[in-house]
Amino acid sequence: MSTKNFDVIVIGGGPGGYIAAIRAAQLGFSTACIDEWKNAAGGPAPGGTCTNVGCIPSKALLQSSEHFEQAHHHFADHGIGLKDLSIDVKKMLGRKDTVVKQNNDGILYLFKKNKVAFFHGRGSFAKAVDGGYQIDVAGAAADTLVGKQIIVATGSSARALPGVPFDEDKILSNDGALRVGSVPKKLGLIGAGVIGLEMGSVWRRLGAEVTVLEGLPTFLGAVDEQIAKEAFKAFTKQGLKIELGVKVGEVKTTKAGVSVTYTSAKGDAVAAEFDRLIVSIGRVPNTVGLKPEAVGLQLDERGAIVVDGNCKTNLAGVWAVGDVVRGPMLAHKAEEEGVAVAERIAGQHGHVNFNTIPWVIYTSPEIAWVGETEQQLKARGAAYKAGTFPFLANGRARALGDTTGMVKMLADAATDEILGVHIVGPVASELIAEAVVAMEFKASSEDIARICHAHPSLSEATKEAALAVDKRTLNF
Repeated sequence: MSTKNFDVIVIGGGPGGYIAAIRAAQLGFSTACIDEWKNAAGGPAPGGTCTNVGCIPSKALLQSSEHFEQAHHHFADHGIGLKDLSIDVKKMLGRKDTVVKQNNDGILYLFKKNKVAFFHGRGSFAKAVDGGYQIDVAGAAADTLVGKQIIVATGSSARALPGVPFDEDKILSNDGALRVGSVPKKLGLIGAGVIGLEMGSVWRRLGAEVTVLEGLPTFLGAVDEQIAKEAFKAFTKQGLKIELGVKVGEVKTTKAGVSVTYTSAKGDAVAAEFDRLIVSIGRVPNTVGLKPEAVGLQLDERGAIVVDGNCKTNLAGVWAVGDVVRGPMLAHKAEEEGVAVAERIAGQHGHVNFNTIPWVIYTSPEIAWVGETEQQLKARGAAYKAGTFPFLANGRARALGDTTGMVKMLADAATDEILGVHIVGPVASELIAEAVVAMEFKASSEDIARICHAHPSLSEATKEAALAVDKRTLNF
């Protein structure tokens, strides 16, 4: 087995890894990417958690369940009558799997197009060598690679409850939650975070009775408080049962499903029975099998790789990006870091602005935000102005039949620079892009207020929120 030499080796083929590899190849480096994800047939399935058991499949199921919900509850409002409505869960999951495979195959095509050498297996550090590092690939076809520059992009894994491992049958991580073969009658969720709310929404729409148990006393603490309250009201109205401030006790599987004991916020002892339980209490950096000790790569107390502001590790020529380092565990954050590192290796000035990374929760209504929340501005004593505009007063939202939520804009009281934009409502995930662009260019609320927006469109709510900062909305 001969050693293969590369300028850049990327360990991990998720959003951070495959994008870093492609950008490095574009910049003229001989580049390899190692990834161990397998499809059902055992073949390569690059794309990491995002493509295989995260962002992509969850959006596919959210779309399917949203269609079902619309047909079941809202088509009649449009004069559309249906009889004997049903859901074929097997077919729904099959469509999801097809969407995933299309993304897997797309990444393999991009590797070929950009002349990135792909190795299917688990990459690990072996030793430092002259001019770089030896990386071993364990898999069906073992390989030994040597790279001058190494980019680690091994992502993260679901955090399990202490003493309660995932069996992916009754106690589910995000992976198992995407493969439930039939609609559970009673579904429990521990953790009211992004994954929990999205998966809870999927199965609630399809008929499950969903209970969400959240340990924190506030709902979506990272979200602007006004937006979070609006979202809580909408989810509760839809039928999600959300209990805050609970303390989970014993969790155990039974013949029928899963039993959970917990103490409510009021101090009441509760015993609950569920058919299945999704545990969504965060994620941990994935360095299993990476063998950082072989080269002295530094990890922190959480198991994350220690990096500086430029994603450099404590080792010369070794970088790390995405979920395995500090910062938000978001696919698009990983992509930006991957591009930036490839460009830094090339001597360029790769740039990632953490202040303008958008966040999205793909529920219905969707929740999206960028920049600071009102509570953050208050905490740092900032002088600011706020403007809000409800979708209830937006013509396109009325025509869509979805008027839940609002757009909220926060601007500096003195300079009028936009400090944050927060949206709960229809297609918030798309609307937030305008706010990201505006903040990157240091726009003021007046700038947005003066830009012509198409009518009728949901984006007009953003313009009206900007007008509201100066207390001069036109349609509310």
